[in-house]
Amino acid sequence: MTAGPGVRAEPTGPLALLDLGTVAYREAWDLQQRLVEDRRAGRRPDTLVLVEHPPVYTLGRRAEAGNVLMAPSDRAAAGIDVVEVDRGGDVTYHGPGQLVAYPVIRLAGSRDVVDYVRTLEAAAIRAVAALGVTSGRREGLTGVWVGREKLVAIGVRVATGGITSHGLALNVAPDLSHFGGIVPCGLATEGVCSLESLGAPTDMAVARRVLADALATELGGRLEPADAAPWRPGAAPTPAEVTR
Repeated sequence: MTAGPGVRAEPTGPLALLDLGTVAYREAWDLQQRLVEDRRAGRRPDTLVLVEHPPVYTLGRRAEAGNVLMAPSDRAAAGIDVVEVDRGGDVTYHGPGQLVAYPVIRLAGSRDVVDYVRTLEAAAIRAVAALGVTSGRREGLTGVWVGREKLVAIGVRVATGGITSHGLALNVAPDLSHFGGIVPCGLATEGVCSLESLGAPTDMAVARRVLADALATELGGRLEPADAAPWRPGAAPTPAEVTR
């Protein structure tokens, strides 16, 4: 397991922080698409969205349907939704107690998707170190690991114009039994862990601050808290949307 550096961006100006609390996955995905369009058109700066989700299994573009193991009736009883999405990767789980970060940023022309994923890994390694856990990369695999257990899952999309969406999920204190309903990331022989299962602090407010700071450092942005109210589900359109 390695913990090498990421590909740090040159400073790009403000990184607006939208801390939205708990948001349904489909609503957060719609919000990201709006932010991508606004970033592409120059109506918004680079933006970092932090959320938690109600229980959901998401299937990336390369996902195998058979990697969802839980029967539909059992998923319904557990309140777990299933959503097919446009990110890379296989199937993963999101739920309460898991901190999800969606950077919507414009990549510099010289940076590719692999560079960007390495940068997200570096930010996650930096964050969990600040939370008292030593983690690292594993050769040939994506994400951040503690031994053979994944602590941080990563899946991204880079749209036309080099605008990113989706991102990373840090297991703070989720219900790890819900990962048993899938083959996480398509890796049948590997495990999943959390800060809680590792005996680390699980204060979500602290984790949010530490992860946001680490992402700003590695992405090269200047973190600036933004008004989250206009971006919460059901809010009135933002001024940028009204003028489209």
